[in-house]
Amino acid sequence: MTETAQTGASHRHWILIAVMLAMFMAAIEVTIVATAMPTIIAELGGFSQFGWVFSVYLLTQAVSVPLYGRLADLWGRKRVFFIGTLLFLIGSVLCGFARQMSWLILFRALQGLGAGAIMPLTSTIIADVYSPKERAAIQGWLSSVWGVAAIVGPLTGAWLVAHFNWALVFWVNVPIGLISMLLLARWFPESRSEKRQQLNLASSGLLMLTLGALLTALLQAQALGYWAIVLPFIALLSGYALVRHEKRSSEPLFPLVLWQNRTISAGNAGNLIIGAAMMGISAFLPTWIQGVSGGTPLQAGSALAMMSIGWPLASTLSGRLMLRTSYRFTAQLGSLLLVAGTALLLTLQTDSPIWQAGGAAFIIGCGMGMTSTTFLIAVQNSAEFSVRGICTASVMFSRLLGSALGTAIMGAVLNYNLMVRLPGHSDPVQQLMSQDQREALSGQGLHQLLNEVAASLHWVFAVSVGVAFTSLAVAWMMPKKRPE
Repeated sequence: MTETAQTGASHRHWILIAVMLAMFMAAIEVTIVATAMPTIIAELGGFSQFGWVFSVYLLTQAVSVPLYGRLADLWGRKRVFFIGTLLFLIGSVLCGFARQMSWLILFRALQGLGAGAIMPLTSTIIADVYSPKERAAIQGWLSSVWGVAAIVGPLTGAWLVAHFNWALVFWVNVPIGLISMLLLARWFPESRSEKRQQLNLASSGLLMLTLGALLTALLQAQALGYWAIVLPFIALLSGYALVRHEKRSSEPLFPLVLWQNRTISAGNAGNLIIGAAMMGISAFLPTWIQGVSGGTPLQAGSALAMMSIGWPLASTLSGRLMLRTSYRFTAQLGSLLLVAGTALLLTLQTDSPIWQAGGAAFIIGCGMGMTSTTFLIAVQNSAEFSVRGICTASVMFSRLLGSALGTAIMGAVLNYNLMVRLPGHSDPVQQLMSQDQREALSGQGLHQLLNEVAASLHWVFAVSVGVAFTSLAVAWMMPKKRPE
């Protein structure tokens, strides 16, 4: 592994603050917009397009992450970070001016294109200015940003739409992003690979077509109908063309180290698993709390926030644990916590208290924080400076892809179980989550509906347990050594 002079960069605390501000801006975006969406829909209309507001953001973000990672290695971290952040801020400003849902979706796509640079580049910048030993501890600070954003985002969004125009939900990003850019412009010295290379445009185009078709099919399968069957074939054909072109290219988009280095391969596989397991909680635990337990949206959000609290706490602990034990031990411990937390979801009953679901979410968050930090640090410490950007980006992309796959698979499991168990009900979950429809059900009818929906969700949680178990095998592939 080759370290550069960047490790000794002065004023690193200002660089860290800039990176944390950028990460906070990207992290809070999802939760703050979700809170404001009912108000936005009431003004703009277009409820049928509601899902695209979130899906198009995730889609363009995921597609662009690998490209930004490679460009950071070729053009330099600072330049590419500024390009991505400017796109994100311009998209944010335009979102506030949208007067139709279709325009909002278009501007959210622009936002996502910018967000694709923020997450991988912030982690890469930190890896450039801190030594391998220091990175383990610093990642705890970065993970805490997500925990704060998960709590602050919904509260801020609710307050802004209650007292001001909903456009401020998007415009609040502007001062945060500008301060981050100014700090990096002043204190972060530019860096790039000394070897002159060009971005492989053919591979980049094939990559975007492959990922775009695959993720669109996964995220919008129900809305697309029969087109959802065509898109995987497009992804398969373009993916095959991408692999052939990469093998023949003298300057591949994905360096061979991504496939030849066991630690980097394991880190990507681990984050794919984390992303998939996470969706069993983020997407379906609130459904259990509101639908089965009869809780309020606030109670569902509070239980889910426990995962966001556990994540940074365990991430901070994992940094210290890695320095005293090894990558492998820390990853294995995190995997065991992930398995234990998802298994606890299977113990939930129709009359279980809300705190039981929150406790399981907290343990799952601890497992995710510990494993994700270990995988990322191991990958960065195994990568040469010249490919650190694409290696970091590949980890981020793997988690995004895992989230999309997890949502599609677990959603299919839930729908299949509901169809088999409740053939006469068109939308049983909505019946339970709507207070008026729930009260209209008879005692026996409500009892049966609750039991069948609970059993269906248990199958979703069982899939999460199975996914979590695979992380143990990946953790075993981590090096049995400490960061040094």
